[in-house]
Amino acid sequence: MDRIAIISDIHGNLEALKSVLDDIKERNINRIFCLGDIIAKGTHQQECVDLVKEKCEVIIKGNCDEYFTSDIDLSTKTPSEINRITWNKNKLNDETKKYLNNLPYCYEFYMSGRLVRLVHAHPEKIDKFAGNIDKIDRLYELFLPSCNTISNEKADVLIYGHIHTPYVQKIYNRIIINTGSVGNAIDVFRNDEKDGNVKNTTVANYLIISGNFDSKNIDEKISYELVSVPYDIDKELNNNNDNIEFESYKEEIKKGKYRDMTKIYNSFELRGIDKEKI
Repeated sequence: MDRIAIISDIHGNLEALKSVLDDIKERNINRIFCLGDIIAKGTHQQECVDLVKEKCEVIIKGNCDEYFTSDIDLSTKTPSEINRITWNKNKLNDETKKYLNNLPYCYEFYMSGRLVRLVHAHPEKIDKFAGNIDKIDRLYELFLPSCNTISNEKADVLIYGHIHTPYVQKIYNRIIINTGSVGNAIDVFRNDEKDGNVKNTTVANYLIISGNFDSKNIDEKISYELVSVPYDIDKELNNNNDNIEFESYKEEIKKGKYRDMTKIYNSFELRGIDKEKI
């Protein structure tokens, strides 16, 4: 059987990336695909891009890869937003910015008879949110083709990143998989009385898909494995002294909690979830 490691959302976290790549090597997996958001948040953005380019066979674009390598009208931004944009842009050389901005939106392949589609966030839009807290009709949209997909077929397996929380969901004889985040893992369902050990979240996550690559025979074996790898968070933070978002970055990678929970709660309301009952 063929095995492919799929990583996503590294976000400049070099220690997490190196730990995942070491784990992939220990498992003797030779093919690695990346779903984007290599940059932003952590300070080691150029180093992470260089390493991903070296190790990954397929790389698609994430919303942060697009945003921080595009021309942005700073006249519409607040001073704090301008500082954030400038800091992130200055972490990359011009060649890398051009490379990231030209990455493809989507990648598709067959594995044991299933059409597997890779996108960063959603077939329609590079930063559109869909996830395990969504309604069934919004989850179904993930399988549909768009002007950004390679084929015009519905996917049998949709694999994406973006939301930083790994999960597997089966609907309509199809499978949705989120790889989770290598460098910025979070859990949006948080409650001080109900929470388990935060180290279940503050790890580097990735996916292994196993089957017969490029085969259209659906009567073949296939498997999906979500992997969590511990890494040295303190070492990563010690090397982030110049990070202008250090406190929020620290909050996320040490506590696995998104920096703007108000945004999360607002998304709950849009999806009919009562945050008071979480």
